[in-house]
Amino acid sequence: MTTVTTRTVEYTADGLTMIGHLALPAGTGRRPAVLIGPEGPGLNDFQRRRADALAELGYVALAFDLHGGRWFTDPQEMLARVTPLLADPDRMRDIGHAALDVLRAEPRTDPDRIAAIGYGTGGAIVLELGRDGVNLRAIGTVNALTTGRPGEAARIRCPVWAGVGSEDPIMPPAQRDAFTAEMQTAGVDWRLMVYGGALHAFHHPPVDQTVLPGVGYHPQHAQRAWRDIVDLLAECLSVTK
Repeated sequence: MTTVTTRTVEYTADGLTMIGHLALPAGTGRRPAVLIGPEGPGLNDFQRRRADALAELGYVALAFDLHGGRWFTDPQEMLARVTPLLADPDRMRDIGHAALDVLRAEPRTDPDRIAAIGYGTGGAIVLELGRDGVNLRAIGTVNALTTGRPGEAARIRCPVWAGVGSEDPIMPPAQRDAFTAEMQTAGVDWRLMVYGGALHAFHHPPVDQTVLPGVGYHPQHAQRAWRDIVDLLAECLSVTK
């Protein structure tokens, strides 16, 4: 197995001290890098392991924080923070840019070869980085079919891949249509994968907390969505030895 080095990184964003998780692949040279956005409740060990898994594949990977080190177990408390955040593209961009600055500052990162992936709220944030014209090689999201301010999707400079569960009540067919219409009108190289029978957050294993209606884990589709993300990165951000 590839030797991976990990460390905690602290930085400021959204008026909070964020606590991200950086994973570095073996070696000393510069590598392509991936920014990873977490689900609405925040950054936990499962999502930190996503960074570790990408580092094992040869990427520098930073799983960024949303809530100043907090992981919300109360869904209503989480929604009280996340709902206004999702309604404020500038706040989302500030959180994304702060994390991206940390990733770019890492000496192992090749600053010209960075992709961003995200889940739920984290996916909305990486999409806003794209709409802000950030030079990314790829954007991959799961359960994050958010639309932006009119016309700004035309600033996206890379392929966009999006995955969603067919039974996700938070991202219903009307939301899918709005998202794909935005991408198509903007001339983005986009793809949408609908996972049959899956609910919202189908990619995240059950946790010891009260969950919102329409949320549920689908192990098979979770594995498929991860493979699809890895394939996207391999296509747009190849790791060369």
